[in-house]
Amino acid sequence: MHQRQLERNLARATGESLATIRRMGFSLFDPERDPLDLDDVDCAPSMIDWDKVEADRIPLACQA
Repeated sequence: MHQRQLERNLARATGESLATIRRMGFSLFDPERDPLDLDDVDCAPSMIDWDKVEADRIPLACQA
């Protein structure tokens, strides 16, 4: 099941809007996986280093 499917099913079951369900922050849970085991994380980091992004953009903007 994907995140969107979960949100649609919850909205349908509860009668809430998709926006409300998304605001509540539901997510899929795997009881076989230890949520504190960082080696088991299989997704990309959920943060952006804006200083690095900006540093990478500046040389491109200065080229003529």
